[in-house]
Amino acid sequence: MSVIAVIPARGGSKGVPFKNLRTVGGVPLIARAVRAALAASAVDRVIVSTDDLDIATAALAAGAEVVDRPEELADDGASSESALLHALEHLRERGDAPAGQLVFLQATSPFIDPAALDDAVRRVRDGEEDVVFSAVETHVFLWRDGGAGATGVNHDAAHRPRRQDREPHYAETGAFYVMDAAGFRAAGHRFFGRVGIALVDPRGAVEIDDVDDLDLAEAIAPVIDGEAGARADTAVASGAELLSSREQPIDAEAVVTDFDGVHTDDRVIVSDDGHEYVIANRADGMGVRLLREAGVPMLILSTEVHSVVAARARKLQVDVIHGSDDKAAALQYWAEEHGVDLAKVAYLGNDVNDLGCLDLVGWPVSVADANPEVRAASRIVLQSPGGHGAVRELADRVLRGRADHRRKRSRERAGS
Repeated sequence: MSVIAVIPARGGSKGVPFKNLRTVGGVPLIARAVRAALAASAVDRVIVSTDDLDIATAALAAGAEVVDRPEELADDGASSESALLHALEHLRERGDAPAGQLVFLQATSPFIDPAALDDAVRRVRDGEEDVVFSAVETHVFLWRDGGAGATGVNHDAAHRPRRQDREPHYAETGAFYVMDAAGFRAAGHRFFGRVGIALVDPRGAVEIDDVDDLDLAEAIAPVIDGEAGARADTAVASGAELLSSREQPIDAEAVVTDFDGVHTDDRVIVSDDGHEYVIANRADGMGVRLLREAGVPMLILSTEVHSVVAARARKLQVDVIHGSDDKAAALQYWAEEHGVDLAKVAYLGNDVNDLGCLDLVGWPVSVADANPEVRAASRIVLQSPGGHGAVRELADRVLRGRADHRRKRSRERAGS
């Protein structure tokens, strides 16, 4: 009997688009979950159940196995339990060894503690409980607003005992649930039999539901990841160790970039007569040339009215729109004029005036030193800062995506 960790990760998310691929501490959420599971000594296999090719690619790169999740189990109404049961059935049909314990992890919890996970597995394996889930202790007073006035949920509003005089309550973190696999199959849901609580560090009890949660996780990641790295070399430590940003291809058919802070480092040199000068990167220029030679449509889109923007676009032989107050509208116009599907556009930005464009495209991308709100809105955060090879990095990954797409089509034709 083995211990199998399953991470359900849908491609769709209304609250935070491409949520499972968003980064915390430079690492995609799905990769953080995979590596946390692999760092737990009790876990034998890590499986990601997904309907999304990009999530599957990131999961494989992080060291997981991947199970294709059927469409009917990947919509907004599908439960996590249905994905877990499907993954177990998939393994059974393949003739794999049955799971003794099932570990359900959620990628939306970026700070999963491998040590706490190991202890939870031990408790289920030793028969202490049938289910153990991660939680934090809380003594907060809860209220319910019933319309006719608020009423206390876990306390008598007329009696306010001191914290030390109250029994604690426990809030699920959503990070992990360890279950007896046979009991889960029989019950069909995650809470059955004897249920136990695994207390975890409340500082890391962040669940990513919206952009504010991403900002919070990003802020505390250096502290929590640093402590994890000090505790064990195999713990989640840095994006460079887990998944290089350059490793994931981008399946885009067109590229649109901002100018200042993307092709440049956002600085200007001002002469004594008031003229402004910027410094461009030749590697970025080569990246644009490679895109152009591959037939990839490209646009430089800038709010600045400056001759240098047009001059650089002429030098690179790409389309340019500058002096645009509404970049999103300009992007839509350009896409319609060129017959480009916005879902297949990679847009590279760095500041808040890029947010509208990032929201429109299928591949929102930011430079490494972008505004935090822009990084949170991006599907991919590059390793390179603006003006220092970011455009080249994007170009290389788009070209790699096109090559992967051609190889896939060739295999499909050969198979038919």
